[in-house]
Amino acid sequence: MTDVLLATAAAPSLAEAIDAAVRPLADALSGFIFHAVPVGGGDGGPAMFPLIVGWLIVAAVVSTLYFHFINVRGFRHGFDLIRGRYAEPGATGEVSHFRALTSAVSGTVGLGNIAGVAVAIGIGGPGATFWMIVAGLLAMSSKFVECTLGVMYRVEHPDGSVGGGPMYYLRRGIAANFPRLAPLGLGLAVAYALCTMMGAVGSGAAFQANQAYAQFAGLGLAKLPNAPLWFGLAYAVLAGAVILGGIGRIGSVTAKLVPGMAVLYFVGALFVILVNLPALPGALQAIIDGAFTAEGVTGGVVGALIQGFRRAVFSNEAGLGSAAIAHSAVRTREPLSEGFVALWEPFIDTVVICTMTALVIVITGQHLAGGADGVQLTSAAFATVSPWFPYVLAVVVFLFAFSTSITWGYYGATACGFLFRESRLAVLVFKLVFLAGTIAGCTLPLGSIVDLADALLFIMAVPNLIGVYLLMPVVKRALDDYLARLRSGAISPTR
Repeated sequence: MTDVLLATAAAPSLAEAIDAAVRPLADALSGFIFHAVPVGGGDGGPAMFPLIVGWLIVAAVVSTLYFHFINVRGFRHGFDLIRGRYAEPGATGEVSHFRALTSAVSGTVGLGNIAGVAVAIGIGGPGATFWMIVAGLLAMSSKFVECTLGVMYRVEHPDGSVGGGPMYYLRRGIAANFPRLAPLGLGLAVAYALCTMMGAVGSGAAFQANQAYAQFAGLGLAKLPNAPLWFGLAYAVLAGAVILGGIGRIGSVTAKLVPGMAVLYFVGALFVILVNLPALPGALQAIIDGAFTAEGVTGGVVGALIQGFRRAVFSNEAGLGSAAIAHSAVRTREPLSEGFVALWEPFIDTVVICTMTALVIVITGQHLAGGADGVQLTSAAFATVSPWFPYVLAVVVFLFAFSTSITWGYYGATACGFLFRESRLAVLVFKLVFLAGTIAGCTLPLGSIVDLADALLFIMAVPNLIGVYLLMPVVKRALDDYLARLRSGAISPTR
């Protein structure tokens, strides 16, 4: 979702003082959570493997094997649920399966799909694309477990709204199944909620707004008086109009926004590919060869594998548990049903959108041209077709950033509600702080704060996956029961 340098605007002395004060903590925490060890070798020396990526990938592999490739077996049923064949109008929840999915996808489909993929190819070569796809397919199983648990242990509030996600299944799920570990579950839940709130403000608000502004600034917006401030205010007003309405409004907006922005980006990327169609076989060959016989890139094959896995994890967030917060709001009596729906999230985010980005970069040969990185590399690839294509990309970047912001605003608000016993005042204060973060992201040099928030996001994976491992047998029993009822006809299409 993140992993791109901030664009800095004016640097007031107060902002510089804040940045300097936070930097030591940000560096220490980032060094801890993203600690990397040398692996393999190659022309450029050994590749550095972040242990947190290993923690996330192992969980994806274990989930895939433990649930007997549910990412493949459940794919079709997930699609049937998304299109409403098993809708339950009177069930507890706030949004349909489709809107729960679009809300969650809006939180993961972001700048990592545009800039992160470019970074992966720039460091690991075209072969990183292959391993990125593999990681995305494995991540489907992680999302299945997390989102099933999110619905299984959610709570319904007196006003009819629901709260769910890792903080709820860490506390309620562990206490219900391992009473002696209840204090551990509560501690993990509190730590998770705190990281979610702080990570949401830094990465979901400040970072996303900053990158949206940076893309437009590169097209001439920066020449206008006080452009960062006005852009930040406009961004905050738009985001506030959605976030203050809760998951119902977020689901309504993302149900329209996510398909539209995904189709816009997909069509744009497809156009670039079709223009360069004769080069497509060579691009595909470069991806396959680079995945197994990479030379001249950092760490060789190992480097391509690490970069592909790393960017897939950073993009789809499988293992962080964040998406379970959005999926928990689904209208259903069957927790397993949302697990099947969640299978589609990493598929859309990584296997489809990230792969399209990679093909655009490789097929145009921009990864070999040099002089650009991140979103600039992707923009350069689009510009090879037409000089106005970067303007289309700027619109897509804004939509991706905005959709991520509104979803992470909901994630942070839900975590705040958990910590403060669903206090409406506390949640409102958090939302206002979150919106202030979008303005700060456009106007202040908050590099250290975003680095800190980025680290906090990935710390979420530690308590979340401890809970996932403990509760996997619970999900397995529920899955066996669900599939038996599905086969017998006890669970049948409603339309």
